[in-house]
Parts: sequence; C-alpha cells; structure tokens
Amino acid sequence: MEKTKLKQHLKHYHLGERYAVTSRELETAFGVSGKELRDAVNALRRDGVPIASGSGGYFYAETEPEVRATIAHMTHRIGGIAAAIRGLTQALDAFDTAQMCLLPEERVRSPTDPDAAGGGEPP
Repeated sequence: MEKTKLKQHLKHYHLGERYAVTSRELETAFGVSGKELRDAVNALRRDGVPIASGSGGYFYAETEPEVRATIAHMTHRIGGIAAAIRGLTQALDAFDTAQMCLLPEERVRSPTDPDAAGGGEPP
C-alpha cells in the first residue's frame, strides 16, 4: 500500500477525530488487508505523520490532544503486552521443569531394545 496516498486521503477526508474512519472502510477503499493498512499507518507514524486513532477509527490528527490521546492509548496497550510477556515467561518455567524430568524407565528404553518389555515390540 502506498502510504503517501493513505496520508493524503486521511488529511483531506478524515481531519480530526469527528471524521474518523474505520479500518474496514479504509481496507475496502484501498483494496488492502488489515495488516497492510496497519503497517502503512505504523510507517506514517514512524515518519512523524500525526495519524491518530480512537473508538471511531483512524484519522489525521487536527489537535495536540488528539495525538496525546493516541499516545496514551498505545502506551496502555504496551503495558498489557508487557504483562502478557511476563506471564508467558513464567509459563516457560513449567516447560523447563518438564524437560528436566525423566520418563519412566519402561518408556526410556528403545522400542528395538531386546531387553525391553515385549521383546523389542513398541509399548
């Protein structure tokens, strides 16, 4: 997706939060997927373009408070993602412990071991 066209579109038709547009509408208008749209919005923001978002969707920020509200919302999301990462990191402890446990002896032997129960047949 050409980010310049998205920028111009938002600035011309969606200036200010009152003219926000949903992701779905932009995806349809530009013939792109949600991921392509999010990537383009992210690229514009990284370039310093004030693409804001709110409950109504995306818009070209008209005021400083609109940009600040978007920053606050993104900061809140970072906190949620960080908490999820901490939880998943704790979950890794269970996997590390499981890998350290040995299986019962009869399951550790090779199925082709003649000394294994069943004369070499898989359990």
